Amino acid sequence: MYLKNEDVKIETLKDANGSDTPIKKMAFLSETEMKNSSRLFGKVIIPPGCALGYHTHENEGEAYHILQGTALYNDNGNKYKIHAGDTTFTSDGAGHGIENIGDEDLIFIALILLDK
Repeated sequence: MYLKNEDVKIETLKDANGSDTPIKKMAFLSETEMKNSSRLFGKVIIPPGCALGYHTHENEGEAYHILQGTALYNDNGNKYKIHAGDTTFTSDGAGHGIENIGDEDLIFIALILLDK
């Protein structure tokens, strides 16, 4: 399979876990292609001043790999300033949120792995 950038569908999330401003998400693979091992493998774009609200994960974990921008990352109440090249991971039962605190779009790869 070969997937061109222009073939990836962009979804606008109007209420991203409590966020007031829409963010964009692009899923690279479908659930069928991930064969029940993952729920999401894609790219997320958060405009300056916007956030993906704090949320918890049950029976899954989620990693973010930051491609562009600067963010304030909430890891179970501990907050960190993160940048391009940084990676985060939230395990089953834990929570996280991320806010774009920079002047450019925050862009990251998100991977949600299902616990089996």
